[in-house]
Amino acid sequence: MRIEKCYFCSGPVYPGHGAMFVRNDCKTFRFCRSKCIKNFKRKRNPRKTRWTKAFRKASGKELTVDNSLEFEKRRNIPVKYNRDLWEKTVEAMKRVEEIKQKRQARFIMNRLKKGKQLEKEEAISEVKKNIHLIKAPHAGKAKQLEAKMVQKLQEDVDMGDEDN
Repeated sequence: MRIEKCYFCSGPVYPGHGAMFVRNDCKTFRFCRSKCIKNFKRKRNPRKTRWTKAFRKASGKELTVDNSLEFEKRRNIPVKYNRDLWEKTVEAMKRVEEIKQKRQARFIMNRLKKGKQLEKEEAISEVKKNIHLIKAPHAGKAKQLEAKMVQKLQEDVDMGDEDN
């Protein structure tokens, strides 16, 4: 039993599920659901359809170049069954999946950091443009007026002391 990939959205097609289209030149296309078949028949490009893996990879939203992705490639070389080899393969698959998850999480965090940095710069430039809306014209003058009043009172007290 083999889990195939959907030709349109790259999702998994489990045995007994989905549909298969065979072209006149014997090229087979497997699809996970009717949504993918309909889009394929309408000759839509998966790289331009926003919900597909091909779009996410083409637009830089998912990890595309990584050594852990090489393990998913299909191999048609038959290997004689060996229990030890099978156990090691299963362990290796688990380890590769762990590594792949960590790398994808790191990739997503780096991608989000760039967005946060751009958002921060945009907010700073917006504040600089519209600073007059935030800062009232007499905002800093209240302290100056208070300092002047204190100074006048001090002078009046000094004058009063000199008169007595």
